[in-house]
Amino acid sequence: MLNARGWLFVALGAFTIVWLWAWFRSKNRAPGVPSLFELFLGMITNFFDTLGIGSFAPSASVFKFRHMMPDEQIPGTLNVGHALPTLLEAFLFIAIVKVDILTLVLLMAASVCGAWFGAGIVAKWPRRWVQIGMGIALLAAASFFLMTNLNLLPAGGNALILQHWRLGVGVVGSLFLGALMTLGIGLYGPCMILVSLLGMDPHAAFPIMMGSCAFLMPAASVRFIQAGSYSPRISLGLALGGLPGVLIAAFIVKSLSLTAVRWLVVVAVVYAAFAMLRSAMQGSAAARKPAGVPSAEEAKAKLY
Repeated sequence: MLNARGWLFVALGAFTIVWLWAWFRSKNRAPGVPSLFELFLGMITNFFDTLGIGSFAPSASVFKFRHMMPDEQIPGTLNVGHALPTLLEAFLFIAIVKVDILTLVLLMAASVCGAWFGAGIVAKWPRRWVQIGMGIALLAAASFFLMTNLNLLPAGGNALILQHWRLGVGVVGSLFLGALMTLGIGLYGPCMILVSLLGMDPHAAFPIMMGSCAFLMPAASVRFIQAGSYSPRISLGLALGGLPGVLIAAFIVKSLSLTAVRWLVVVAVVYAAFAMLRSAMQGSAAARKPAGVPSAEEAKAKLY
């Protein structure tokens, strides 16, 4: 007879099957062959995600640097592409770190609800709104990396369970963080702060974060897939490359000094955030330009 944690694994497996069915049944079910770079990007970002860096902010930064897709497709591509590796991470961390099952299930369920409604909104946003939201989300992610490196995150306690009002606060917080996840802010830093402030062992953030993402990312992905607001080929590359990245980190490397990596990520993410916000400002200026009036670049070109 399965215990509660066993049924959670069954639910994860069922969720994986339903999500794969939704992806393969979508109108973009022939995405093309991912490039070696896209596969490598999936492997390296999910490798560091398993070790606690996160995959959303680094991936979004690379997408922006290399102009790999329209900006409005970035949130959907992040959620669709990283969903399968995150499901694998959830199986591993839920088995390793024994967080109270009621606490785990309620926080995960709240995150899924937040992601479902958040993705339904974000998938319909125009490009400029996505650029502004992504820019703010990336700056928030950079601040979490910075706080980690400077040891400014709350120390937390040693509990693996939330009770009474703390459980209620955890559920509400997870609902909000799930909605933010659809913009690409990532869940590791915010989840670590939330559980630590509530007196939990910081290690509890791993199964809560991975388990929440394992349910909320497929849930959000379905909304993005239905809206066609993602890059099918790049998402496939992230998924296929990400699976071995997770296994290498979990079973071979296991632990690594990540301070220098976080500093590099801070620089890259801040640059990408300002590039995203600058694109939004340029788009706003272009929208305000009267019809028939050339831009400064167009006027300069006419002189030559």
